[in-house]
Amino acid sequence: MTRDVQPASALLDDSEITKTVQAALDEDVGSGDLTAALLLDESTTARVISREEAVICGRPWFDKVFHLLDQSIQIDWLIQEGERAGPGQTLCQLNGSSRALVTGERTALNFLQTLSGVATTVRLHVNEVRGTRTRILDTRKTLPGLRKAQKYAVRCGGGYNHRIGLYDGILIKENHIHAAGSLCSALEQARKNADPECMIEVEVENLDQLHEAIECRASRVLLDNFPLEMLPVAVTQAGDVVETEVSGNVILENLAQIAATGVDYISVGALTKNIRAIDLSMRFIN
Repeated sequence: MTRDVQPASALLDDSEITKTVQAALDEDVGSGDLTAALLLDESTTARVISREEAVICGRPWFDKVFHLLDQSIQIDWLIQEGERAGPGQTLCQLNGSSRALVTGERTALNFLQTLSGVATTVRLHVNEVRGTRTRILDTRKTLPGLRKAQKYAVRCGGGYNHRIGLYDGILIKENHIHAAGSLCSALEQARKNADPECMIEVEVENLDQLHEAIECRASRVLLDNFPLEMLPVAVTQAGDVVETEVSGNVILENLAQIAATGVDYISVGALTKNIRAIDLSMRFIN
């Protein structure tokens, strides 16, 4: 199964989620929640409500926050990962220790709001290219420590992952080509070093470099900051032999135009970099 068709769940690793969530709790709770001590520690029910329309994502991280604080907390979800919620919709109901619920509230919502923000943004971009051959890709422009979480959210939103990190794919850029002496030399060295299944991509900045990449048997090219009017020429030149990816000067408003040129992929750093958290709230109901 290739990276492009793997389900979002393929990125879920319980040990990594535990490590990430524990670090977030350590950051927030420290030596103890002084405010939670004001409450009687009794069984309480709470609900999480969406204040706006959003694609919901982040349940595994949300759940882990409360279960690390108190394994007996019960969480009943009323919406699936990747589903759209409307304003005022109840997402889940929690029951358990009042102190544990208030202690975990902010950390849990931080994960859920942030990852839902990613998934919602991705869905907007995916909708713009619907009906074309183009797939929306993420990048490595992620929040430190949340790489796999954000890439999971990209999949929940309907997008696809580029390489997860520097270890599972090769993107040959200008500095690599300069150091290797030529584009062909860089590609040849990459093929020698990489696993046969490893994605190898070459960044090109003009049609001459694209021609060179094709001559050197590149399998995917990144058309970096190509003018819109040049993209159909590049796609025709690449044909069915070389996959094409567009990056640079990509915004929501021009996605449909770019996709209409026939490119295979559009990578968008803003999916994981320029994120506005979704407005969610947790309220006790007894």
